[in-house]
Amino acid sequence: MGTKQYTDEFKAEAARQVIEHGRSVREVSTRLGVSIDSMYAWVRQHRKAPVERQADAGLAAENRRLQAEVKRLTEERDILKKAAAYFAKG
Repeated sequence: MGTKQYTDEFKAEAARQVIEHGRSVREVSTRLGVSIDSMYAWVRQHRKAPVERQADAGLAAENRRLQAEVKRLTEERDILKKAAAYFAKG
């Protein structure tokens, strides 16, 4: 069972309904079928200054890039370990 992925536009509009239109977090989360915890997180994120949101997005992108690189390097290391063991036997 996976988690739902929502677009940034969806999150921003949901947060706007709470911040700008004065609706309660519970009301909006129930109407949209989103968990109340997610709604609170989106509202908190939307209230941040745009520069902070952009910095957070940049850090998240860098984190994803580094995780992919770690995965690639781990796979390469494992291949080299197997090759070294194979040639050590020969």
